[in-house]
Amino acid sequence: MNKTKWGIIGPGKIAGKFCTDLKEVKDAELYAVASRNHQKAIEFAKTHNATKAYGSYEEMLKDKDVDVVYIATPHVFHHEHTLLSLSYKKAVLCEKPFAINKSQVEEMIAAAKKENVFLMEAMWTQFLPHFEALMEIVASKKYGEINDIKADFGFSAEFNESGRLFNKALGGGSLLDIGIYPVFLALSLLGQPSTLSAKASIGKTEVDEECDITFEYPKKVTARLHSTVINNTPTTAEIEFEKASIIVNTRFHEPSSLIIISGKEETVKEFGVETNGYNFEATHVQEMLKQGRIESDKMTFEKSLQLIDLLDKVRAEIKLEY
Repeated sequence: MNKTKWGIIGPGKIAGKFCTDLKEVKDAELYAVASRNHQKAIEFAKTHNATKAYGSYEEMLKDKDVDVVYIATPHVFHHEHTLLSLSYKKAVLCEKPFAINKSQVEEMIAAAKKENVFLMEAMWTQFLPHFEALMEIVASKKYGEINDIKADFGFSAEFNESGRLFNKALGGGSLLDIGIYPVFLALSLLGQPSTLSAKASIGKTEVDEECDITFEYPKKVTARLHSTVINNTPTTAEIEFEKASIIVNTRFHEPSSLIIISGKEETVKEFGVETNGYNFEATHVQEMLKQGRIESDKMTFEKSLQLIDLLDKVRAEIKLEY
């Protein structure tokens, strides 16, 4: 069978982790890397054994041998680079957040449908073994319904007003970068909330350095979510069921383990993942391409739209505009 040839747009830290894991994916080949800094592309290609390094995105996208593009540029460029890639009929796996707002995401999805080309948001948590196990437990109703969710994601970043995390022009702030994970968890387990409220600490660069979100659901079910780029937090998730509680250990959004507490019994579930975890989403993308799909059957267009809609609503609450 022919290998799926991957191209990379945005050869940074996350792309490096993705490419390391791509080596564990059957029938995958890191074929090309593109950066507007050609030297950076050359160095990245050398580090990760890519065949070709391009000094422009367009040049790589013209390469007929590129099957699928992984986009790992800063948030504000996801929309532009996705539309560009789709215009060259290249399948796209675009890092989260899919884009800066819902209208951009809608345009990206419309373009994928128009071009009849695969597109998916790279919400890698969706495909991790511990997360799939958690979703199966929820669906089984083994421990009854969910009563409450608490999830946080925080770390203390060195302040750099021009860096990706704090620069408003690059879509900086805690919400889109890491707050998206607690929001995604709540959406996945409980669906769309009936109401939401949020408050944030806005820093001197006018982005949210901390954000607290509450989703409310029928029957007084709540999800309390927190993100911060100025403090270290446990970065765990706690799900309270009617008959048990489950703790997703740190860091809950990446390969992790579950602690299930039911009565006096406590069970730890390990999943033995030895990679960063990006190989699971890459494997899924290749399966979708093999099936001739333009949309994932797990990280669907609708789920991405619901996710960005929630992020837009939170931003409206905290008065954060890009």
